[in-house]
Amino acid sequence: MSGIPASAAGRPAPAPGVRPVRLWNIANILTMVRLCLVPGFVLLMLHNGGHDPVWRSFAWAAFAIAMITDLFDGHLARTYNLVTDFGKIADPIADKAIMGAALICLSGLGFLSWWVTGVILAREVGITLMRFWVIKHGVIPASRGGKLKTLFQGVATGMYILALEGPLATVRFWVMAVAVALTVLTGLDYVRQAVVLRRKALAPEPGR
Repeated sequence: MSGIPASAAGRPAPAPGVRPVRLWNIANILTMVRLCLVPGFVLLMLHNGGHDPVWRSFAWAAFAIAMITDLFDGHLARTYNLVTDFGKIADPIADKAIMGAALICLSGLGFLSWWVTGVILAREVGITLMRFWVIKHGVIPASRGGKLKTLFQGVATGMYILALEGPLATVRFWVMAVAVALTVLTGLDYVRQAVVLRRKALAPEPGR
């Protein structure tokens, strides 16, 4: 403790009655757990060449835990005012990392076509970069379609991770087909929203 006021030390003083948000809050901890699960998932998925149903079940469990933490960390951050700059960056990275790892493993092992992985990853990375591109003009909120897309992607990918056979294998094909369709459609909608947002921000003010 130096005894120097925060404002005098070059740091803005927190507003009276408002506690500063700690970096290591529950929302950020869940995000870090999700990031740490990525290498563990890959090791479990590739164990014994990726064809062992037991180890693939373990991999599914790691994937499921990661997806569940994704549902909670953002909600906790918004509900309890735990939003930090670290969380804004780490959360989308963690989301893309676990989904990307799962899709790449599945395609690399021959369980899922590479074009499906390519479409999903191109959309996810592209939309994330686009959001950063227009963030100075405004925030593009998550739509219902986007949330539905995330749900179908998670369910479909989870079904492919499991060693399913027979009718369930057919079901997972159609669940993934819906996930891909939603991925493309919501991606196009986000692009449209970004274009409209940027045009409004750059449009000259009336009377000028």
